[in-house]
Amino acid sequence: QVQLVESGGGLVQAGGSLRLSCAASGRTFSSYAMGWFRLAPGKEREFVAAISWNGGSTYYADSVKGRFTISRDNAKNTVALQMNSLKPEDTAVYYCAARRPVYSTRPSQYDYWGQGTQVTVSS
Repeated sequence: QVQLVESGGGLVQAGGSLRLSCAASGRTFSSYAMGWFRLAPGKEREFVAAISWNGGSTYYADSVKGRFTISRDNAKNTVALQMNSLKPEDTAVYYCAARRPVYSTRPSQYDYWGQGTQVTVSS
């Protein structure tokens, strides 16, 4: 069982930056691949970024590539999403999710989800 809690969301102007964090409970966190997804009003949940269990592999949606960076610290049971050059279209509720053994871009393949954190980018 893994419990996930996101933090770090907020309101930022276009071009600004935010750093989201996801804190995980459980001693098996390091065995899980982690993903970030987002849900905007009127849209389906969208894949943002993912990272392998040891941090050695990452994958990004084309829409955020070059602007967002995913990282993890298994000693602290955390995964982060650094978001730079934010755009109004990045506005959404952001969720972290966990699955084993490898990451996926499909939300349905994740076993555990956080409650989400709101990110709002003003133009």
